[in-house]
Amino acid sequence: MNTRRNLLAGMGIAALGVIAWQGDTAKPQRPRSRSADGSYFPNTPLYTHEGKAVRFYDDLIRGKVVAINMMYASCTGTCPAATANLRLVQKMLGERVGRDVFMYSITLQPELDTPQILKEYVERHHIGPGWLFLTGEPDDIEELRFSLGFYDINPLIDANKANHSGVVRIGNDTYERWTLAPALAEPEQILATINHVDRSVVHTAA
Repeated sequence: MNTRRNLLAGMGIAALGVIAWQGDTAKPQRPRSRSADGSYFPNTPLYTHEGKAVRFYDDLIRGKVVAINMMYASCTGTCPAATANLRLVQKMLGERVGRDVFMYSITLQPELDTPQILKEYVERHHIGPGWLFLTGEPDDIEELRFSLGFYDINPLIDANKANHSGVVRIGNDTYERWTLAPALAEPEQILATINHVDRSVVHTAA
């Protein structure tokens, strides 16, 4: 289990050995500067698939249990399968989603994936409430991708967006407990990983 400090220390997905395994349209604030040791998440401005302006840390992460993956609407490889699998996790979580556990999918293709495109994706995949699909400025998304560890140290592998869609970053900001799960793992395994970082839960029935 990594602390948030360790998570942001620059560990890429390949180094972790897990490659196999998004209303209000007011412009959000710019990201705050991170401390020199990278000890907290950037406050990246984003838009949800409902068109609402949010800030990554203050609005989406602070004090929450979260599950985060990356995808893009035109992806025909891992993304649709990962979305379908996480939809099963959403069903298993039931009323906890959007109340106790928050699910986020961040586009890897923000230059194309507008809130409207992501909304259509949400509708097409029958995503329920409590799971936000997020987009923003390309440079901001790229910074966020690296801060979350969705990258590979090999630039050729890193350039392939599909290589960053197979992992879910799961964490509890309050206790700085962060881990990973394969996006295509059994839904029960992903649920167990979420429960492992959520100190308020002893057991959740499927």
